[in-house]
Amino acid sequence: MTMRTRTLGTTGPQVSALGLGCMGMSALYGEADRAESIATIHAALEAGVTLLDTGDFYGMGHNEMLIGEALRAAPAARREQALVSVKFGALRDPDGGWSGYDGRPAAVKNFAAYSLQRLGVDHIDVYRIARLDPDVPVEETVGAIAELVEKGYVRHIGLSEVGADTIRRAAATAPISDLQIEYSLISRGIEDEILPTTRELGIGITAYGVLSRGLISGHFTADRQLGAGDFRAMSPRFQGDNLRHNLDLVEALRKIAEQKGVSVAQIAIAWVLARGEDIVPLVGARRRDRLTEALGALDVTLDAADLTAIEEAVPPGAAAGDRYPAAQMAHLES
Repeated sequence: MTMRTRTLGTTGPQVSALGLGCMGMSALYGEADRAESIATIHAALEAGVTLLDTGDFYGMGHNEMLIGEALRAAPAARREQALVSVKFGALRDPDGGWSGYDGRPAAVKNFAAYSLQRLGVDHIDVYRIARLDPDVPVEETVGAIAELVEKGYVRHIGLSEVGADTIRRAAATAPISDLQIEYSLISRGIEDEILPTTRELGIGITAYGVLSRGLISGHFTADRQLGAGDFRAMSPRFQGDNLRHNLDLVEALRKIAEQKGVSVAQIAIAWVLARGEDIVPLVGARRRDRLTEALGALDVTLDAADLTAIEEAVPPGAAAGDRYPAAQMAHLES
């Protein structure tokens, strides 16, 4: 495996072709092993992964502290290559509930101060609000991040889960490096308006959910029992007939993967990689074996015949169920 690099838009940093999404090491997918999580971050850095993605609300700060611990324990050369992307703005309560989003300039700077401390760094490489605050114009939120850039606390400004109009307004306020948004074989909503807009403006894409929270990894089974704290227990795509339909799509994809001698996860990640040099998939591996499998996607080459077969097996709009429960879908732009 040879780690390739890509650039986050025309204003962002050069990063590894795959990034590591660290959320599952702290929240939403059941218990995680702390030692194994840190070992996985170290293995990713050793393999040449440079982009580590987190959110200050993942485990209410736990994920940032975990990454900070991993970076402190990493060899200096590996620590220096790491670029940390942070999402902020989600409001939580002690019971783990969600209370909306805060994009006020004062809040932006407050969130950043705490993230810098938890991560143990003097700057954040990419900073973005997790979801647009409906009560605060995006220009004000982005403007506050731009002030942090001027002071050296942030290197690059990102966006997350916003639509084409918001992207244009944000880009008119300050240079935007990338948009983080869900994109996978079964989540292709960005292709109509959002992706053309980012490409017109020279903004990169960091794609999360490339395996749709494990649904199209080839490892998820219909009889799997999910804990109460697992997001998938409430996700429409993992429920009843929706799940059975979606796993049928996975089996169709598996046939193609087997013909190429690769895993389902690898072909699903390779498909996202093939969508353009401006797209950097984030893989949510929580264990070293899953990370190794994901990195194997870098060695998968999909030719025109492969791409046609994949499109026939999993055509656009084929998934059953929304990607989030209704209450969370309400916070997403399209």
